[in-house]
Amino acid sequence: MPIQIAIFVIALWIITILVIAFLCKRFFPKKEELSRKIIHIGTGPVILLAWLFDIPKNIAFFSAFLVTIALGINYQYRLLPAIEDIERKSFGTIAYGISITLLLLFFWPNYSASISIGVLSMAFGDGLAGLIGRSINSPNWTVLGQTKSIAGTLTMGSIVAMTSATISSINNLGIQPLEIIVISLIATFLEQISPWGIDNITVPIGVTCVGIWLVGT
Repeated sequence: MPIQIAIFVIALWIITILVIAFLCKRFFPKKEELSRKIIHIGTGPVILLAWLFDIPKNIAFFSAFLVTIALGINYQYRLLPAIEDIERKSFGTIAYGISITLLLLFFWPNYSASISIGVLSMAFGDGLAGLIGRSINSPNWTVLGQTKSIAGTLTMGSIVAMTSATISSINNLGIQPLEIIVISLIATFLEQISPWGIDNITVPIGVTCVGIWLVGT
């Protein structure tokens, strides 16, 4: 596929996610986290599209770098409220951009599979854990000022495991069940001990490094 078409498809995907988030913000204004989580979850598959379309490192890196700069500006000035309109203090969106930028800089495309597992573990695992954890009443605790729950924690671990297993199966990576459990436990642990949204750095980078160590791809 020509690189121009690949970039167009990726851009269209991102625009679609943003439009959905803005609509949710408009029609469900009291659900402050919903639009943010839609963006959080929906932008994760961009890494799969970049892998599928074999996006060159220079294009992938500089695109992520520019997006991170834009996220930093938006964090300061709230130009796009759907991304940052929450009451609690969080650097999550900026951290998300930083982690992906660093992963692309140091590991793309040689370890694209591990990067995909790392980014999607954050996008799907943490994103759904936040939504489900707030929707289901379950025992909870506080870690470094963060409230965690059984429902959210189990969601995080199970989603990471399913993501790792799915990517391994589709791409014949041969990740063993015990290795999937290790990846899942590490991702869940990192998510637990990372306040202010910095789990968007620790989880993708941590899981990617573990994936490289275990799988080598």
